[in-house]
Amino acid sequence: MVTADRGYARAVEYGNPISYMVLEPGTDCVSSDGQRVGRVEHVLADEDADIFDGLVVDTDAGPGGLVFVDAPEVEEIYERAVVLKIAEADVDRLPKPGPAPAVMEHHGSEDSEGALQAKLHRAWDRISGNY
Repeated sequence: MVTADRGYARAVEYGNPISYMVLEPGTDCVSSDGQRVGRVEHVLADEDADIFDGLVVDTDAGPGGLVFVDAPEVEEIYERAVVLKIAEADVDRLPKPGPAPAVMEHHGSEDSEGALQAKLHRAWDRISGNY
């Protein structure tokens, strides 16, 4: 829960709350414990259905690289920062976006793509330019 003082401090430091629809690549990502952990690479959303799926973040922690942050792990989006619900120490445990594995045979629902796999597939398509 954000207190009035904390909300005011965030507004001063990060700007006003904004929609994912206007979030710019390069915006800082801040962990739940207040550490800058990377920058937004891509916003993943179904704009026609107005559904925010998550973010691909270029991390600074550890070896760096791209990670996928699922929408429920995003606490707030501001003009100059995205605040995550994840502590800095847990950022390196986030999944890497990558291509979905090829399906050799399709036998029904057991072969269907899960929600996280679908989001990662969309992230890979955005990163690789195949969208």
